[in-house]
Amino acid sequence: MKICNFNKSIVVGLLIWLSLGIVFGSAGTLTSVKVAAAPVIDGTPEALWNQATAMTVNVAGGANTGSHVVTLKSIYTDDSVYFLAAWNDPTESLRREPWVKQANNTWMQLKDPDDKGGDNNMYYEDKFAQIWNINSPGFDTSGCFSTCHAGETGKAYGNKYTANPGEMADIWHAKLVRTNPSGYIDDQYVDSTRYNKDNAPDAGRKSDPGLVPYYTNINAAGTAPNFTSADQPAPPYWIIDAGKQPFMDTYMANDEIAAIIARPPDGDRADIMARAVYADGTWTMEYGRKLTTGSQYDVQFQDMNKEYSFGTAIFDGAQVRHSFETGVSKLVFAAQATPISTPTSTSTPGPTATAEAPAFEAILAISALFAAVLIKIKRR
Repeated sequence: MKICNFNKSIVVGLLIWLSLGIVFGSAGTLTSVKVAAAPVIDGTPEALWNQATAMTVNVAGGANTGSHVVTLKSIYTDDSVYFLAAWNDPTESLRREPWVKQANNTWMQLKDPDDKGGDNNMYYEDKFAQIWNINSPGFDTSGCFSTCHAGETGKAYGNKYTANPGEMADIWHAKLVRTNPSGYIDDQYVDSTRYNKDNAPDAGRKSDPGLVPYYTNINAAGTAPNFTSADQPAPPYWIIDAGKQPFMDTYMANDEIAAIIARPPDGDRADIMARAVYADGTWTMEYGRKLTTGSQYDVQFQDMNKEYSFGTAIFDGAQVRHSFETGVSKLVFAAQATPISTPTSTSTPGPTATAEAPAFEAILAISALFAAVLIKIKRR
């Protein structure tokens, strides 16, 4: 859940990544164009998205698939901003630690045998994350790397925190089992809190005030699910809170029950609406929020002449070991889009590489392989 996947054994690889990022980094500019009406946030893009120009972001270094090409578009109205993201992923990973009924009628949750604590790369969900700078000078030049820190004793991965007290960044964390069913992105933030295993195990990564949009489906004894629903056994690998039912064990051996109860958040945590759809090896997600939310924990898009720095990460069925971009991306706002003729149909904008991507993708692949080898060596 921590959007930072540093491991001591891959510091050398990450330094190589940083060096490559200076020359080949995926930093670019995403231009948001003004449209007359808001899109329907359902993960199926309509024709109005054709008015926006796509930006491609190359990310790599994560677990499982390792590298992805993310295509981003943005549009805005008088009061809100919207985004369309698409990224390649050969597997739809939703089987997040489900309960499985055993032959002896007991229940067991599926766990990654290599997970040493908060590092599940086997039975987890696909995720998408962006971090937006609020007031950290280092982020404008280094992007997400300015908030990632490795080296805390006893942790298999790094922490997130800003460099100085008072500096903050806004985290948009799409969890495609825990938040997607309710139609939201989890609205979080990062501040300067340093890691402390007892008092601050998540360091600077925190959640905006409001109702948590999910909770674990487990009974008081920790031995079985606490709830079920009419659509169980799984899939789906979530149970909607409004439709949950007391757990009655009428299931067969090897049946699976979702371990997550999903519900809509509220308060500051409910600022970002979203919906992602998986088809033909691609995730497509529409998401959006008000230009200005008034929350101290959010980036405020109130100056249409300003550049807004952000970074993008993809989690392929991984809890923390995400793929990342090596540069810093910028969002700018343009004037009213030029009206275009509406086609009879519109296709999902699948991830496509830029003209210079083949060489870059080769470097990404080599570096990702290097990181993967080091991780395997570490685990042995």
